[in-house]
Amino acid sequence: MAIAGLTDDLARQPSLLPDWTVGHVLTHLARNADAMSRRIRGATVGETVDQYVGGRAGRAAEIEAGASLTARAIVADVATTSAELDSLFETMPDDVWDRMVSTVGGGEHAVSQLPFRRWREVRVHLVDLGLGDTPADWSDDLVDRLLPRLTASLAERCDQRALVAWALGRGPAPDLSPWA
Repeated sequence: MAIAGLTDDLARQPSLLPDWTVGHVLTHLARNADAMSRRIRGATVGETVDQYVGGRAGRAAEIEAGASLTARAIVADVATTSAELDSLFETMPDDVWDRMVSTVGGGEHAVSQLPFRRWREVRVHLVDLGLGDTPADWSDDLVDRLLPRLTASLAERCDQRALVAWALGRGPAPDLSPWA
């Protein structure tokens, strides 16, 4: 695991994400694995459950609480929740893959999208940790799958005239609102 040697000092240092430490990012990855596991277990029995208990506020509170743990506890949390999710992916009945799960934003998607979404979360947030991984470490497969979705959402995240000017080489890159 890339974070096995995490120290308390490293866990408390700022990440590349505004207002989040390395501990916040890692706790987010653990809670993301929990959220996926919870939704898979719900889908397996025909129930739709919230992505995060308590919605966005519950998500934020859980991340804040976990970020204050020791580095050892944070690493164990990430390892345990990731292993549980991997096990669910490996043992899930075939008919569950097409079932729908909800997102914290109120949308829905098939369970079959969760492995890619987890892969994306882990790879992107490894860069956000600021501990050595960079976008250059992202595989071509990840970039090929992620780029079309991101470029399709650009017009929703910035001034469209500024985006067109930039795409035509007639202006600077526009300021983007956060990706969700």
